[in-house]
Amino acid sequence: MIDTRPLQNLHKSLSGDVLFDDLHKTLYATDASVYRKIPLAVAFPKDKKDIKILIDFATKNNITLIPRTAGTSLAGQCVGDGIVVDVSKHFTQIIHFNEQSKTIKLQPGIVRDSLNLYLKPFGLFFGPNTSTSNRCMIGGMVGNNSSGSTSIRYGVTRDKVLAIDAILSDGSSATFKEITSEEFINKTKENSLEGQIYQSIYKELNSASVQQEIKKEFPKETIHRRCTGYAVDEFLKSDLFGGTEPTINIAKLLAGSEGTLAFSTAITLQLDTIPPKESIMVCSHFKSINESLTATLTSMNHNLYNCELMDKTILDCTKNNRELAKNRFFLQGDPEAVLMLEVAADTLPEAELLANKLIKDLEKNNFGYHHPKVYGLDIAKVHYLRKAGLGALGNMVGDMKAVACIEDTAVALEDLPNYIEEFTKIMAKYKQNAVYYAHAGAGELHLRPILNLKKSEDVVLFRKITTETAKLVKKYQGSFSGEHGDGIVRAEFIPLMIGENNYQLLRRIKKAFDKNNIFNKGKITDAFPMDKSLRYEIDRTEPEIETIQDFSDSEGIIKLAEKCNGSGDCRKPVEAGGTLCPSYRATKDEKDTTRARANMLREVLTNNTAANKFDSKELKKVLDLCLSCKACASECPSNVDIATMKAEFLYQYQETNGYSFRSKLFANNAKLNKLGSLTPTLANVVLNTKIAKSAMGVAVERSVPKLAKKTLNSWYKKHKIVEKNTKQPKKEIYLFNDEFTNFYDVEIGKDALYLLEKLGYSVTIINHEESARSYISKGFLKEAKAVCNKNIAIFKDIISKENPLIGVEPSAILTFRDEYIRLADDKKSASTIAKNTFTFEEFLANEIEEGTISKDRFTKESKAIKIHGHCHQKALSSTNASFQILNLPENYTVTILNTGCCGMAGSFGYEKEHYKVSMQVGEDTLFPKVRNCSADTEIAAAGTSCRHQIFDGTKRTAKHPITLLKEALL
Repeated sequence: MIDTRPLQNLHKSLSGDVLFDDLHKTLYATDASVYRKIPLAVAFPKDKKDIKILIDFATKNNITLIPRTAGTSLAGQCVGDGIVVDVSKHFTQIIHFNEQSKTIKLQPGIVRDSLNLYLKPFGLFFGPNTSTSNRCMIGGMVGNNSSGSTSIRYGVTRDKVLAIDAILSDGSSATFKEITSEEFINKTKENSLEGQIYQSIYKELNSASVQQEIKKEFPKETIHRRCTGYAVDEFLKSDLFGGTEPTINIAKLLAGSEGTLAFSTAITLQLDTIPPKESIMVCSHFKSINESLTATLTSMNHNLYNCELMDKTILDCTKNNRELAKNRFFLQGDPEAVLMLEVAADTLPEAELLANKLIKDLEKNNFGYHHPKVYGLDIAKVHYLRKAGLGALGNMVGDMKAVACIEDTAVALEDLPNYIEEFTKIMAKYKQNAVYYAHAGAGELHLRPILNLKKSEDVVLFRKITTETAKLVKKYQGSFSGEHGDGIVRAEFIPLMIGENNYQLLRRIKKAFDKNNIFNKGKITDAFPMDKSLRYEIDRTEPEIETIQDFSDSEGIIKLAEKCNGSGDCRKPVEAGGTLCPSYRATKDEKDTTRARANMLREVLTNNTAANKFDSKELKKVLDLCLSCKACASECPSNVDIATMKAEFLYQYQETNGYSFRSKLFANNAKLNKLGSLTPTLANVVLNTKIAKSAMGVAVERSVPKLAKKTLNSWYKKHKIVEKNTKQPKKEIYLFNDEFTNFYDVEIGKDALYLLEKLGYSVTIINHEESARSYISKGFLKEAKAVCNKNIAIFKDIISKENPLIGVEPSAILTFRDEYIRLADDKKSASTIAKNTFTFEEFLANEIEEGTISKDRFTKESKAIKIHGHCHQKALSSTNASFQILNLPENYTVTILNTGCCGMAGSFGYEKEHYKVSMQVGEDTLFPKVRNCSADTEIAAAGTSCRHQIFDGTKRTAKHPITLLKEALL
């Protein structure tokens, strides 16, 4: 048994935390690469003193420290067997900002896009822009020397680094910044580790032969994306080492060093002025990759701000993603490649001139077959499509995946077409159809072979393809690591790329900084093997997992979990917009990300030796704060639907460990409400007492929803909605009377019936089962399956395109489009019903588009309405339908709030142990925006849970869009 006492003592000595339980070690064993190494522990330092203590501990115990921010690295930089040091939680402060000098000093845990939101009011921004910019952090960008889509205009991270405050391997502090040559020489005389570092650099680079060897072997100077090894070639610009510049900056060496030389605690950056406000993106379509690359040479003569490539494979990956499909609006036909060419100017007419000139030049040279211009907010949608390309690759069903190994090569722009032609021949030799996308204008394409790294023969190919590509890059004197870093996957090839002499120089520099190898061992120098420590055991027998839900669309539940490639979209902060992932936003804990849950599902279902593979307390813990919002099913580019897998886990786990009293109460909510509705007044009084709440495990701060005096079913049976229409109805439809509308929101149900009848539709409610939403959310899947099958049998012969099924409560009606497909025995009927099932708002929006509903039927009065969308509505439908129908009254001013998840999530927000997190999720976006609304602004929320959360958090009463539209009816 491992002695954990040293780690326990380390934990006690820190202001922050050191965790060494199996759960956290598993979660930090991977990043966004193909590698997996179980660390000794995970540390969360709070200050520089903590980092010094960690360095001291690492030195005394001969272990390595692996620095980590967002953990989105593709090359394995964040993977190691020492202590992972996560600074993303506490090192998040801006230390100093100087608007006049356009500089900012900050800690490494600040998200790149969040930084730019802070800078926007000052007309400034940080230029380098990665595909992960809404969650990647400045520390990681410096570690990798990140570039992104803007590098052709604004350079790479190294260009922007002015100074780095670092803690050295002996625990001493140093600030590396630009100094004069004289100051450099003076530094070499200091009796300290910092002084020794300056001495070593001076000694190593002072030789003309060494300088010549660097120039000869390093990538061409015109290639600005260069992360191979340490950037010693930067120093050759100094007049100390054969150059002409009178200054030198060691911080440039730390940029791209992957945390192997020192531990950065603060970074000073040079900022740029925000680009001209008017942009136009020309999305040129091509019939071949080679044509698009040749066209890049012409395009780059037009002073572009972006020149990016997406190939057919990437574009095809976006077809079946609910969120990404909306951003394909600019596509015509089926192009093999699309170049995203962005021009900018101070005025739109000036930008138009630039765009037209570019298109004319392309057409003159017979490049491309379609050149649409994209404007305004739509440009961001195209950018998002490209950025999501990386994650979308993980959405490939099965074990064959686009593997990151040769995806970071950069060559001189003039060499790009020939390089790609030769590269394609290598791929053809190995029967590979590679994926081509990314930064064409910078000479870098993210080229990925499609491999199954669970199979030994493909692991062999993994090495062969990487080796041959490295040799090809060397032939063109290119950079094997353009912006993603060396990590594990490419560090092994550094001697080939820069020559053995230069590699030994790097080893000596590493030794000068870090003689005991405590900083990120196995990266850049003395590298780990690139084909070992892979995420999956090679040639393993694939576990067979029986599930009650049908996961055949992903070839099983394990492969659904394996879709997560670690890209970390679930770590994007509140200000990034969207919903994903509400629990992480509330806690800032990696454990509460979609990525962590997918990682743990993969690990447990693969390695658990228990009879029931779902029987895992670690898995239960990591899924505990999942709100089942389903944002991961749409906002995650890989569509890793954790909510569905959580329901399966809860079912399987509870089958072995039993179902709690509270879970039974919530799951059987509809049955209990049927009893409560016999004496609703008494039930409402009793259920809202502290005694009752405590007995049920409900937070005493919560208001328990009140049962209506009469159910919608009983009211419907006894009342006519309006006088029978003598006219032929526009359409005969069926209203699904879900359990929430029937027992709680009866007035909304009445409004729905009244509104539809008045608009000329014949509406029928038939006897049917509840939706099973409560059963699904609590993991009572046997019961849910029974309800699902009964409802399918009831509706299969009556629901059609002509006679659709519509619903009031999004989470209930959308089960027909989501979980029923996985649960139903009669899948054909379930699929047919799903295609003809709509939320109330969707149905009316479709009717508006068909011209069957006129604005003349609604008030001319003015009103302001703010819409909060239900999570399932956003993931499986759209809030645009609510926007459409609430704009029927022509003087209504309607806005969709970017509010993320409300935090209630059905029973989640009522449970006493989840109450605080629930309210924090609400405080992240929803509550402040509701409080900022004027008293006469109406708040629209389709979800019953959302309306209750809004009331509990703000004391504002939100209305269903149905009610607001009914009130507007003339």
